[in-house]
Amino acid sequence: MEYILETRNLTKVYGRHKAVDSVSLHVRRGDIYGLIGRNGAGKTSVMKMITGLSKPSEGDFSVFGQRGTGSEMYMQRIGALIENTGIYPNMTAYENMKMKSIAMGVRDKKEAANLLKLVGLSDTGRKKVKNFSMGMKQRLGIAMALIGSPDIVILDEPINGLDPQGIAEVRETIERLNRERDMTFIISSHILEELSKISTSYGIINDGVLIREMTREELLAECSERIELKTDDTARACAVLDSMGIENYKVTDASTVNIFERLDGSGDITMALAQAGVKTLGITVRNEGLEDYYLSLTGGAKNV
Repeated sequence: MEYILETRNLTKVYGRHKAVDSVSLHVRRGDIYGLIGRNGAGKTSVMKMITGLSKPSEGDFSVFGQRGTGSEMYMQRIGALIENTGIYPNMTAYENMKMKSIAMGVRDKKEAANLLKLVGLSDTGRKKVKNFSMGMKQRLGIAMALIGSPDIVILDEPINGLDPQGIAEVRETIERLNRERDMTFIISSHILEELSKISTSYGIINDGVLIREMTREELLAECSERIELKTDDTARACAVLDSMGIENYKVTDASTVNIFERLDGSGDITMALAQAGVKTLGITVRNEGLEDYYLSLTGGAKNV
């Protein structure tokens, strides 16, 4: 599969601290890729390397099929909002956009106004940015990241510190840009519940290590209500399930089968397995929430 962005064993070391440890991401064109991890997990360090703000200690990455070198050729095709929005609080939204346009070498005089309209800030007039709400400031930061019509937009914690209304505003903006302009987004956050509403794929990172990449469908399957069957013979167990007319199941490892139907039929399943001579090591109905699943991958609440 061809990826619009791919990292290969990307590593960043600060002194004796390895902030990013051999991270290999795979982002497809049109994705809204959620990079999930607690504060300090390495998300921002990964984004800085991809955008050329920091040099990898080891590993490399490819953007648009070309090896990333920090050259203007690919940097002009990436918009970013990382850590600091670069917004001047005593200027208006339009003045901030014009400053960024000049810095980017964008000559289209209409682009600033068009982008402000796109993110819902066209009616702010002479209002200074220092008087904006957090949601308005984040949307302005997104608009500034869109100057130059990038193919990839990288947003570091764009919903951090926002109230529910601000989160909804930013989420709607990202979804609309992805849908209408086919923009690829990479968004970092420690709030899985919110990213799950818009992301199409995920990378879960903890202590600088990429634990898992998965699609939205795979994440929801992991978190949906299911019977978790532990057995010493998954092949024969699946044959028994087939004979019972159970079709919606998945073998997840050498000893585990997740069953997504007949959730009240644990007793019948256990009996059928016993009659077939298949040992049941454990059978449990699970309904794991998104946050619970994240915590189970990253080592518990102490890591949040």
